[in-house]
Amino acid sequence: MEYQYTICFIKRGEQILLLNREKSPWMGIWNGVGGKIEENEYPMESALREVKEETGMELQSIDYKGVVSWFVDGKCVGGMHAFIAEIPDTYEYYTPIKAEEGILDWKDLSWILHPDNAGLANLSYFLPKMLEDSGQYNYQLEYQDDDVVDFKIKAMEEMAFL
Repeated sequence: MEYQYTICFIKRGEQILLLNREKSPWMGIWNGVGGKIEENEYPMESALREVKEETGMELQSIDYKGVVSWFVDGKCVGGMHAFIAEIPDTYEYYTPIKAEEGILDWKDLSWILHPDNAGLANLSYFLPKMLEDSGQYNYQLEYQDDDVVDFKIKAMEEMAFL
């Protein structure tokens, strides 16, 4: 399946810049920044463009972490290319910021990964491994209604087209 979306998690020290979206899907939920891949655009180009459009940041490098794909009844129904950008602890970017897509704010990793945090996209399934492991994986979430009922991680070969 060709994935049509990108997501990027911008990490500064022990914080991640998240966006609380104002539109569907994931309205009112905190998530990374990203969006739809445009025609003739590589995933990395898309992620860098989306970061600039949504945050104003012009990043020089981001790390490809694989794909997050979602399944219903055992069939893949969508997915996104995932990236991590690590910026220096001294990088000044003051939040909260009201942006076109929603509200941007730095969130501590402890808050993001807290088991009682119900205000996030399903980041707890894949974000810890993305932050700790340099490999590329397919993070597969199986949904029934709106709930994740199964989760698998499969190693990927490194993607050269990015």
